[in-house]
Amino acid sequence: MNSVCFSMSFIYRQLRYWLDCLLLKWVPPSLPAMQLGPDGSSQNPTMVQFFTWDARHPDMSWWKHLAKEAPHLAALGFTQIWLPPPNKAMEQTGRGYDAYDLWDLGEFDQKGSVATRWGTKEDLLRACDTARQCDMNVIIDAVLNHKLGADRKEAFRAVRVDPLNRLRDIENERPVNGWTAFDFPGRLGKYSSMRWNFNHFTGLDWDDLTQTDGVFRISSERHQGWSRWVDTENGNYDYLLGIDIDHRHPEVRGDLFSWGSWILDTTGACGFRLDAIKHMDRKFLLEFIKRTRNHPGKKRLFAVSEYWSGNLRFIIPYIRAFHGQTSFFDVPLHQNFHRASKEGASYDLRTIFEGSLVKLRPGDAVTFVDNHDTQVGQSLESWVDTNFKAQAYALILLRSHGYPCVFYGDLYPNDECFDEGTSRTLKQLLLARKSFAYGPMVDYFEHRNCIGFVRMGDSDHAGCVVVLSNNPMMDPTTSKVRMNVGPHQGATFHSLFDGTRTVAIDHDGWGAFPSSEDCVEVWIKTGEHQ
Repeated sequence: MNSVCFSMSFIYRQLRYWLDCLLLKWVPPSLPAMQLGPDGSSQNPTMVQFFTWDARHPDMSWWKHLAKEAPHLAALGFTQIWLPPPNKAMEQTGRGYDAYDLWDLGEFDQKGSVATRWGTKEDLLRACDTARQCDMNVIIDAVLNHKLGADRKEAFRAVRVDPLNRLRDIENERPVNGWTAFDFPGRLGKYSSMRWNFNHFTGLDWDDLTQTDGVFRISSERHQGWSRWVDTENGNYDYLLGIDIDHRHPEVRGDLFSWGSWILDTTGACGFRLDAIKHMDRKFLLEFIKRTRNHPGKKRLFAVSEYWSGNLRFIIPYIRAFHGQTSFFDVPLHQNFHRASKEGASYDLRTIFEGSLVKLRPGDAVTFVDNHDTQVGQSLESWVDTNFKAQAYALILLRSHGYPCVFYGDLYPNDECFDEGTSRTLKQLLLARKSFAYGPMVDYFEHRNCIGFVRMGDSDHAGCVVVLSNNPMMDPTTSKVRMNVGPHQGATFHSLFDGTRTVAIDHDGWGAFPSSEDCVEVWIKTGEHQ
């Protein structure tokens, strides 16, 4: 009987997945309608996440560091910079994900300082202006799910629920004391007069009255319980951490809608990275994006959402729900990269895009290799090791599908996750994306440990050939991929990394392109320059 139930459940899930995929045909892709770089530019757009989890600069504020590095970032080919949350955190060293006051960008004396971890508002605005002068846009990391660091406790009633099934109460309703009053005394109502209290939230994780933790659902005549329009993990995944915002409350909605337009006008940013969307009311979030996009000059607003799941099946309903209003980070592809780095030569490279968003919906996929959450020791630890890091970056930077995001930790020296070899190769791959990776793409995924693809180029760019392997011990005769480069009969291609290595092209346009000891090789036509 159990096996029959399991089979029926499996069949249902498969049918639901196929139906969801079929219905996606009526959902427009998001990225083509968004601003990914300077208007009128034909350069490949590329995003950089300009921070790590513990990012600090020893000699200057982080915003000053960004301003100083902006010309270098532009030279590498970046067109968009993802900033860390610029808002005041619950403590001076907070990263902004512990959001206290969204309206304080480092302007008011709150939580122990005027500046945020990243610097002052003046530093921020100067950095944004410098980025624009270098033809790069900035995007704001919007933390709209929760608040932390309240100014006062309040007394109200709540129900403790099962953390693994938030729809199941495990205690009766009772009085609690919670840190839910946000007065923002240092700001004194500037920009927004709203003061938050327990009526603006749905849940919390600490009862100060009994000194107990857990997941508590706030209950009163005014409260509607958890939102229905959130992810169904743990029964209902409205609550994530801190003091959970009720996005159905009209005062909350009004304040956050106003903040969205204000932060874009203040910083000149072109859009948002939306944090933790599986925990937020989808109807609110869709309206938030639409309202900010309707703001003057923001028709091509960029939006990318963090829905953290390695299972594409769970992401697809969100793509349908947002109907082309936001792109999504390709977490399934990142997980493939992570597995490939762990499995080494036993991983079949021909399957590297299986189950990924970029394969199913390239017009919705923001591809990445690692980020601040995947670092070793972080909550979503899934670090891609150095044995596959360069291959992963080649697969997001040099292909025609998806919009790639590069992690600061892989590019710049830092104490958390830096590898000099990875950084050196990454810079070369970025320049290859900027100068050569254009035009139609043809794949040659024929060997489990060595794959290749060709970018045919366009009227302004010569194109390139890319070979990847995951076994540095492979026989050189095996680690070659025979590929056709088009109308380049009789030409010679040379390695972008080692100009002494060459490949001759026959009279039909074919050449046998080897990989390298570093397992990544990019070939360009001799005579072409960056």
